[in-house]
Amino acid sequence: MPLQVELYLEDCVDDSSAIAINISDNYPIPGETWENWFQQWLEILQEYLPTAPSYEISLRLTNDTEMQTLNSQYRQQDKPTDVLAFASLEADLPQSEKMLASMPLYLGDVVVSIDTAQRQAQQQEHSLSTELAWLTAHGLLHLLGWDHPDEESLMEMLTQQVALLKEIGINIDLDL
Repeated sequence: MPLQVELYLEDCVDDSSAIAINISDNYPIPGETWENWFQQWLEILQEYLPTAPSYEISLRLTNDTEMQTLNSQYRQQDKPTDVLAFASLEADLPQSEKMLASMPLYLGDVVVSIDTAQRQAQQQEHSLSTELAWLTAHGLLHLLGWDHPDEESLMEMLTQQVALLKEIGINIDLDL
């Protein structure tokens, strides 16, 4: 039976007020596609998942201004970054066996800067969709406990990202 995934997709916020992104112009990836991708990725990463009847993930596509605020607040780095991940599995939340058996397990939040993704896509000479998938896969791995404090673990994580993107039909050659 396939894993059940509920994705909460949030759109970009401007400092002055909430502004929805024009989906046809700036969301090269529809919400349904994101859900399918997360479904496929979690199937591949099942060994890293705690057992649950279903999983929830929040994906927020935002701008550099908001990303800089978040990066400053949570990582004490006053600059925008490409992706942030806020893993709920790291929190010691009280959960009973009954809760674990009946409720979706919230894995956490992945936040991606569309502004930075666009620049990186141009630098890498691939599409914005590819870059957004790449960054989101990276964030998902962080939600599941992956990290890259050294070169060896970074290479393992990048190799896994390549495999995740290949699963959804995106081929990236990193010369690993």
